[in-house]
Amino acid sequence: MDAIRENLPLLAQGIGTTIALTVLGYAFALILGTVLAVARVSPIPPLRGAATVYVEIFRNIPLLSLLILIAFGLPDVGLLLPYFWCGVLGLTLSSAAFVCENVRSGINTVPVGHAEAARSIGLGFFGTLRFVVLPQAFRSMVQPLVNVFIGTVIGSALCSAIAVQEVTWVTQTLNIRYAQAVLMFMIAGAVYLLLSLGGAALGGVIERAVAPGGKDRSSGRAALDVTAGAQA
Repeated sequence: MDAIRENLPLLAQGIGTTIALTVLGYAFALILGTVLAVARVSPIPPLRGAATVYVEIFRNIPLLSLLILIAFGLPDVGLLLPYFWCGVLGLTLSSAAFVCENVRSGINTVPVGHAEAARSIGLGFFGTLRFVVLPQAFRSMVQPLVNVFIGTVIGSALCSAIAVQEVTWVTQTLNIRYAQAVLMFMIAGAVYLLLSLGGAALGGVIERAVAPGGKDRSSGRAALDVTAGAQA
């Protein structure tokens, strides 16, 4: 425990870096993945083909390999990025492929008649997506997108391979110094577990909020519980 107390600032810094990697990588992946999903369902064949190629490539490249290619390959073409941003870029490119497929699957759950009705009142392709299709599709996308978030949390640990000083890198360093592998990696595991559980809990809240009549159902359940308690 002395090793932990003496290195609390370093551990806190590592946890902060892990959170920053996850939040930035996931946020950019949501944006890029949504754009790719729109391209995949667009009526323009070159866009569909380009988005499909992207998904097939980045969905099937191991994240560790991608991170190393970015960190040590970009300087060869004259592009220098801090290792932190190399990590963010790798997480973004990898997670965006999975976001794309989840968004596309959500779009496919919306009845075709809804899109046809939107076009009949004069909405174009992008207007139909923005005002009709995506708001409905989002309801079925929440939990799959939570899974992508958890994958991004866990994947951020691989950024230690390119010397990003996140929590896994910190615990590896402390293990070398103190030879306390079990304790150090239990700490790292607890951090990833808490972040993943927090994301899952937030996803559950969002899913209930966007469900049809979600607030009304919550109020109804609360009223039913009060009534049942009074009867008891």
